[in-house]
Amino acid sequence: MSRLMHVSSGPYAPPEPVRVLTATSADGATLHVEVHGPEDAPAVVLAHGWTCSTAFWAAQIRDLAADHRVIAYNQRGHGRSPASPACTVDGLADDLEAVLKATLAPGEKAVIAGHSMGGMTVMASATRPAFREHAAAVLLCSTGPSRLVAESTVVPLRPGRLRTWLTRNILGARAPLGPVTPVARRILKYATMGPGSAPHMVEACARIVHACPRKVRHAWSNVLDLLDLDYGVRELRVPTVVVVGTADRLTPPVHARALVAALPNCVDSTELPGLGHMTPVEAPDLVTGRIRDLVTTYATIKEGA
Repeated sequence: MSRLMHVSSGPYAPPEPVRVLTATSADGATLHVEVHGPEDAPAVVLAHGWTCSTAFWAAQIRDLAADHRVIAYNQRGHGRSPASPACTVDGLADDLEAVLKATLAPGEKAVIAGHSMGGMTVMASATRPAFREHAAAVLLCSTGPSRLVAESTVVPLRPGRLRTWLTRNILGARAPLGPVTPVARRILKYATMGPGSAPHMVEACARIVHACPRKVRHAWSNVLDLLDLDYGVRELRVPTVVVVGTADRLTPPVHARALVAALPNCVDSTELPGLGHMTPVEAPDLVTGRIRDLVTTYATIKEGA
């Protein structure tokens, strides 16, 4: 995907990577991977969410790359990773394993941060050998393990069959999103961001989301509709921090609270007043700070560095 689809200046402009590589997943799907920062620094791996790309983490990459090796990859079909007919929960885990194997030395530990579908990727990977080998700690931002459509509050109705049906059809719509217009910005802000989100934050998110191919958006919406990763939460044994916005309509705080209750090793949780689903963009300093804290407390530099 061309970087011209994203903002070109300011904190949300995607930084240029030090190195770009391709990771190959278990089924042969290829994944675009970017490496930022010093090669001998502590490692951080960033997994973005549905309809997003590595550009979503621009603020975190820009800050962390000064003294961390930041690894960001495009989920299959997103950004510069080619689309694949296989959109499955197992595919998410396969892809993260492939990225970890391609970028980390044997036994090297990293802090892994996942936003939305990226957090679900982490949960799906909890029992995988490569994840257990490389994960020092985890940050879960604005995510949930199951009942995503039923718990969503994008449609302002009481919980029930009608709201679930409407939500499923809205989130799973096949229609193209079209250009980023003032109306499109308002819709995206309502659905995914807090009411106080600054215009430049809304603009950055709108450009990223509108750049996602509609077929990819629809295919992954079906996966999220049927998602059940409660088992993965119980197996996620590394130190984990949970962050959510209180105005998150896509993965409301009920999910974060369930995660906190079920995680074997939840070391911290934060509910951010008035913030929506796009916490790494809406609260960049806080999210970056949580990642830094996890690196300082739990991550180690690879042997011989």
